[in-house]
Amino acid sequence: MFTDVQRERFRNDGAILIKNVLNDEWLKVLATGLDACFNEPDGMSSELVMPDTQMRVDQFPAARSEALRNFIYHSGVADLVAKMIDAPVRFYMDQMFIKPAGESMRTAWHQDTSYYNVEGDDLIRVWVSPDPVPRGASLEVVRGSHQSNMTYRPLVGRDPRVSKEKHQGILAKAQQKGFYERPGKDFSYNDSLLDTSLPEIPDIDNNRGRYDIIGWEYEPGDVILFHGNIIHGACNETVLSYARRAHAIMFAGPNVRYLKRKGQVIPDPKALTSFKPQTGQFLSDFGDIFPKVG
Repeated sequence: MFTDVQRERFRNDGAILIKNVLNDEWLKVLATGLDACFNEPDGMSSELVMPDTQMRVDQFPAARSEALRNFIYHSGVADLVAKMIDAPVRFYMDQMFIKPAGESMRTAWHQDTSYYNVEGDDLIRVWVSPDPVPRGASLEVVRGSHQSNMTYRPLVGRDPRVSKEKHQGILAKAQQKGFYERPGKDFSYNDSLLDTSLPEIPDIDNNRGRYDIIGWEYEPGDVILFHGNIIHGACNETVLSYARRAHAIMFAGPNVRYLKRKGQVIPDPKALTSFKPQTGQFLSDFGDIFPKVG
């Protein structure tokens, strides 16, 4: 499946585009699942709004979509991750990102690790879309940034040194300028607490020349793999005439453990609560909450 050169590139770069993995049937399954979730939002669906653009984000969409579960378990993307890291993997969680036609929202530079209650070298994202994504609207990463052993603070949440009232005032001022979130009934990015002990993400946009940034011309059927600790974002230099639908699936290899973070953003699966998880436990300790899929 992979050459030694590809594995070495992934280890060093932290991300790789693999061409022509998914056939038309699997792309149809993917599109069907994403469209159904978009048309029927649930409590984990939220919208991030900026002047002239917005983005819909759903947490755990596969939990309510048979098509997306089918895609995760049977399309071969899990096996792709397993072969890349040469180890079995478990399905950790998934997200849906929909950007409407027109000027797209730039996805700010961030690192996934700090948003979840897990840590480990084998935390790998699969990023797929049923739509073409030109380089000017592409996912992009800072090459090799997963090797820094740094965990950066999330971009969202309330600074615990700031009262809830003052935090709400800050959000209100931002909304007056056209920047706000339409939260779901069960989830809001702004409800989390910020772990201020973590360093802020570097100012990459104003210093792009200092970083080795890679992105891709993505075509339906391609699969992007990237490390959970890599710094990444998405461009908005190209205006699209169609919505860009994306499914981001997190897989975890054997060395991934539970870690209760001070500033957790994305909630644990509800079914995990009964296990009373403790920092340091392997995901295999939690039964079928994180099923082995590859």
